Amino acid sequence: MKIVVFGLTISSSWGNGHATLWRALCKALHERGHTVVFFEKDVPYYAAHRDLWDLPGGLWLPYSSWDDVVNLAAQQLNDADAAIVTSYCPDGIAASDLVLDSAVAVRAFYDLDTPITLEQLEAGKSLEYIGPRGLAGFDVVLSYTGGRALDELQIRLGARRVVPIYGSVDPWVHQPAAPRDEFKCDLSYMGTFAIDRQRALEQLFVEPARRLPSRKFLIGGAQYPDAFPWTDNIYFVRHLPPADHAAFYSSGRVTLNVTREAMARMGYCPSGRLFEAAACGAPILSDSWEGLDQFFSPGSEIFVASSSEQATAAIERSDSELLAVGQRARERALDQHTARSRAEEFEAALQTALVPLSSDANYSLPKAERAEQLSNRS
Repeated sequence: MKIVVFGLTISSSWGNGHATLWRALCKALHERGHTVVFFEKDVPYYAAHRDLWDLPGGLWLPYSSWDDVVNLAAQQLNDADAAIVTSYCPDGIAASDLVLDSAVAVRAFYDLDTPITLEQLEAGKSLEYIGPRGLAGFDVVLSYTGGRALDELQIRLGARRVVPIYGSVDPWVHQPAAPRDEFKCDLSYMGTFAIDRQRALEQLFVEPARRLPSRKFLIGGAQYPDAFPWTDNIYFVRHLPPADHAAFYSSGRVTLNVTREAMARMGYCPSGRLFEAAACGAPILSDSWEGLDQFFSPGSEIFVASSSEQATAAIERSDSELLAVGQRARERALDQHTARSRAEEFEAALQTALVPLSSDANYSLPKAERAEQLSNRS
């Protein structure tokens, strides 16, 4: 298949979770014979922190303004088999209009931020990446979040068919690595500063640091304010490119996963870094949210804490206990959560979108010859 994507960014992993996911998924799709064309608005923030300039097996097309690229986008759609618009695409509404008015066999929307989307709707706020049509015109809506979020996308935005496509990991990028002195610690945490993660971070990271002054704690990320409640045993390294992630995860005794508030409330929304850390064999300590046990088994493959006491207890477990949990998490990640597994689910979702929904009188099957072409290519 030729798949055209209009997304937030694939070229910069700075301060977002989209780029790493798309890189792994595009690589897996390429290995399965598909081609991805990725349109990305070339905004200064990501341009200044770019860590990818070429899309192996595909085409990365940065652009300055929608008016400058709309004709090229239309040309790319002419022979595409599937087109996808993502959440937080800077020109998401215009791109959606172009895709929905095209003859592409499968027109999809991929919400990589479903809990945030639904939270904004609940607050009565408009969405910059979803227009007045909602999601009703798309053949399939892919969601980074499962559970009740799938029903909400149908109820609130008119999505007719919703399929969860969770985060994943590229096991060639994220695998056990030699520990590095600058990353050695008792508890590590990687993540951009977010105010809606602060309460959980203070409970599961800062407070244990206060209680265990002889232990070393390490944060890797960006945008942390001076007012953050630092302690003498909390250390900091700025944003780490994906190439350093494996060493970061492999150097600490335990690594912490903290979920954004809206995502924790919604449940069934695993961070991509959860799978990345697991693939590195890192013992993971996570906050608690509904659906976590669908991805890793608490107590066996992951430690789950909802209090500072539980977090402290996990940190103080023996090295042998921690290593055993980390190894089981790695086995689970490699078995069920790789980008190749998600690519197979992605293909299946696009194929499913070709089948008319009998309950939808307004649904029309794409041109027969394009549906046949899609089936043959995949």
